[in-house]
Formats: sequence, structure tokens, C-alpha cells
Amino acid sequence: MDKRDYYEVLGVGRSANEQELKVAYRKLALQYHPDRNPGDREAEERFKELGEAYGILSDAEKRSRYDRFGHAAFAPGTSGYGGADPFTTFEDLLGDFFGFGDVFGAPTRKRSRARRGADLRFDLELTLEDAAQGFQREVRIPRLDQCATCRGTGARPGTTTTPCGQCAGTGQVRYQQGFFTVSRACGICQGSGTVVKNPCEDCRGQGRVQRERVLEVKIPAGVDNDSRLRIQGEGEAGSMGGPSGDLYIVLHVADHEVFERQGADLHCAVSITFSQAALGSEIHVPTLIDGEEVIKVPPGTQTNAVFKLRGRGVPKLERAGRGDLFVTVKVSTPSKLTKEQRRLFEELAKLEGRSTPQDAGVFKKVKDMLG
Repeated sequence: MDKRDYYEVLGVGRSANEQELKVAYRKLALQYHPDRNPGDREAEERFKELGEAYGILSDAEKRSRYDRFGHAAFAPGTSGYGGADPFTTFEDLLGDFFGFGDVFGAPTRKRSRARRGADLRFDLELTLEDAAQGFQREVRIPRLDQCATCRGTGARPGTTTTPCGQCAGTGQVRYQQGFFTVSRACGICQGSGTVVKNPCEDCRGQGRVQRERVLEVKIPAGVDNDSRLRIQGEGEAGSMGGPSGDLYIVLHVADHEVFERQGADLHCAVSITFSQAALGSEIHVPTLIDGEEVIKVPPGTQTNAVFKLRGRGVPKLERAGRGDLFVTVKVSTPSKLTKEQRRLFEELAKLEGRSTPQDAGVFKKVKDMLG
């Protein structure tokens, strides 16, 4: 008899995604499973048909071949002929869904007691100068380290672990749930099949002890606020010989009293006098890591004018080059005047609106008095 279309078997459209395939298969497989339909030959055949259809459509490569060539893609003598056991397919899917170790009594492997250690986080405060230049710093990390006495096994030196009495060393306990016979990891030995009868005195059978680890941490130039550095294997030690976790260093860059950072660029504000703005001048401006720089302020500069110093910003993290420094000038108005300054300003006020060459002497006097 000709095979039915696999999409029709599962009752889904040809555009069904992976999750839709799983839901459709699980629903029908539960309905037609032989344990639910003892002696029903038709249900058994239907169950096998479902397993075959899902086995093909849940595999991206096989599904692609089926969509192109239909059942001919898996005819005898072609690559991929044979297919998976429908009972294994169902048990694997249902086991993943419910979190069971196995379903219907299928054999399972012991689970290792070894567990990966936890990842750790360390928050490190640094200045903007540190972030721009990079630095090395010693940090102290409290963490669980592998016990040196028992080497992480948890057993007293000279002794070994013994088979678990709860699961008879299998690592699994079985029980009936509805028409399923399911198994889960043993709660006593955590699925390993063994227990520690003679615990190590230093770690009390845990295989790990609390210690403070001193590390020399290298911070690269250009890091920013909330940058994260990952140091592999410097987290907590794994339990029962498992691998260590990782250490994540989270950086917090303090605000600067002069500079504001925006990415790799820096911004700052510098005050200039009225005469410097009106007549032009050369002024000294600070940079973060390069000392002072001189910029020319042209005559007639207005307050909030911005000047750019190329390449005087922060190094670009993991890239070549640096950002720029943007200097905003603020024209400062004097709050108190001497008698001479007041006289010059009054004289200047009379000349406003009719600037001529002979007025240059007045402007020079103002510059000399206020500059």
C-alpha cells in the first residue's frame, strides 16, 4: 500500500515549524501508543507511522530531501533508508518534555556526580584615566576552590565512594505514572550511583572549600562603563571534579570632573574672557592623557563654539585609533569691574555700532585689562 504523505500523517501543513511538529506528534503518539491500546494492531501501525513521519520531518536535512523527492528520497538502497525506532523517538521526545530520565523502562546511563562550577561576578571601580590607558590590578576573589585534601572527590584520603543503597548503584529510581513507567535521577546520589560514606574532614564531603583567590587582572585601554571581561576557569570550582566556572569582571567608570565621555570621544568646556572671544587668542586646554594642547580662538568667537582636537579622545577598544576631543568655549562675563575696566567698557559702549580703524587702540586696552 502506498505511504501517506508525512505532513498528512501528523496533521500539519507543509510550512509547520519545529514546535508545531512536536506538538502534533506528541498528541497523536500519546493517543495511539500500544500501551494505551493493548492488542490493537491498527493503533500500533498508526503509532509506527507517526514515528516514521516525525523522524523525517524533525530532521532539517531529511525534511528538505522529502520536500524535493517525496518518499523516493528514502527508498531502499538510498542514503537515509531505515529510519529511527518509533518507540525511541517517542521516548526521547516525551522524556525531554517531562524531564524524565527514561520512559517505558528504556535503559539509561548513570549521571556523573561532576558538576560545572558557578560563574562569578566581580565589580571593579576605575577612573576615566584608567579606562583610557588600560592598567593591571590585583583583585581578591572569594570563591569555592577544589579541596586539596581529597582532590575534589569528597571522600577521605585512602577511601572510595560506595554504591548508592537507594538505587542499587544504577543512579535511577523507577516508578509508575499512569500508563508510563518512568525513571528519574536518584535524589540520594544525584544520578551517579555512588555515595560518600567516609567524607573528607577538610571539606566535609563536599569536595570544595571556601578560599580567597588573588588574581592579577589586565584591563585593556578603551574599556567603558559596564564593560565585561571574562576570565575562563576562574569561577568556582566544579563539584566532584567538575570543571570550574568563569569569572566575569564588570567595570564601573567613575564620572570625571572635567571630561564627559561619549563612546571614544571626550567633551569638555573651557572659559575664555570677553576680550579673547572678541579679539581672538591662543588658549591652553587640558586633554585626558596627553597634557595640555593649544588651540587658536578666532576673533568674534561666540559662547558655546566647539573646537575639535582630532585623536585626543579615548582609544577604541579592540580597534585601531582614538576618538576626538571636543572643546566647548564659554565666554565669561566679569562680575566685578575696577574703575579702569568700567571706564574702558563705557568707552567701548560708545563705539558699538561704528567700529573704525581708530578704535583699535580702545580694543587693545580692553584686551590688556581683561585678558
